[in-house]
Amino acid sequence: MATKKSDKKAKISKKSVAKRSSAKPHKPGKTLAGSADATSVSRHIEKRIAELGDWRGERLAEVRKLIHQVDPEVIEDWKWMGTPVWSHDGMYVLANAHKDKVKITFFHGAKLSDPKKLFNAGLGGNKWRAIDLREKDKLDTPAFKALLREAVAYNTKHPVPKSKGSRA
Repeated sequence: MATKKSDKKAKISKKSVAKRSSAKPHKPGKTLAGSADATSVSRHIEKRIAELGDWRGERLAEVRKLIHQVDPEVIEDWKWMGTPVWSHDGMYVLANAHKDKVKITFFHGAKLSDPKKLFNAGLGGNKWRAIDLREKDKLDTPAFKALLREAVAYNTKHPVPKSKGSRA
């Protein structure tokens, strides 16, 4: 019995490897799960900011502006049914508006130095780190920009999973 199960696992494993290796190659300029252009993604993000219509939209717009200031070559993606994701040689940050906060999650945050202690969520994990911003919180802009620069540098120096919108 044990050999049948291990044979079955091996077949499943081989199938998943075959699927990954036969995936369509990335076409530059494609974002939004490979089906729309950057303008469309940008519109989705702008629409989301406008729909929020409160401090969370303002905060999301502020975060987006800072990301573009730090990384003019950033690629915006719209993933997971409504999450703005920013990539540069792989995804490095995403932002979600919740009822009482805006959560900014760094994909490889555990690998980044955080001397100003901006990270206040996901501290126990070995990969992600997040910043939960509540309505009255003030974002330390220079420290946030430093984290963004470090996240981009991390992606350019390490093999990280690439999103469909990332540079090959």
